Amino acid sequence: DGGLAAWPGEHRVGPGEQTRPPVTRTPCPWPAGALAGVDEVAGPAAGTTVLDARAPERYRGDVEPVDPRAGHIPGARNLPLGRVLDPATGRLADPAALRERFAEVGVTEANASGVVASCGSGVSACLLLLALEHAGLGDGRLFVPSFSGWSSDGDRAVATGDAP
Repeated sequence: DGGLAAWPGEHRVGPGEQTRPPVTRTPCPWPAGALAGVDEVAGPAAGTTVLDARAPERYRGDVEPVDPRAGHIPGARNLPLGRVLDPATGRLADPAALRERFAEVGVTEANASGVVASCGSGVSACLLLLALEHAGLGDGRLFVPSFSGWSSDGDRAVATGDAP
């Protein structure tokens, strides 16, 4: 590294001698009210919209590289993660574009509070929730087990195709 070592306890952040002190993080639990349970997803109440952030081919059940069964949670609508990103920058699309993309799957200001986000394992769904908030549509909830948890239970139905 040309003899430009960082000070003990510091981490290099780019070329040259730029360093920063280590960051201390304190984990905190996700607020319970921001989580949806399996029963809420299995029989969504009126006003609840389950959104699946996975790629369309996984949602439809054409391919399934990870989970024991292919398809989606019955009633879930597909809003692939890439649809909430600006293709030019890879960042979240602007709020107006996000509102349009949410409206395409039936989510509007009137019903956005009933959104439950899902994906394969609960990670990508978090970006849908951030996009919902960035769009000015409020907060949704996360279904943590997502499709991996759902499809692992052989007693639960799995839907295939484009229809929710």
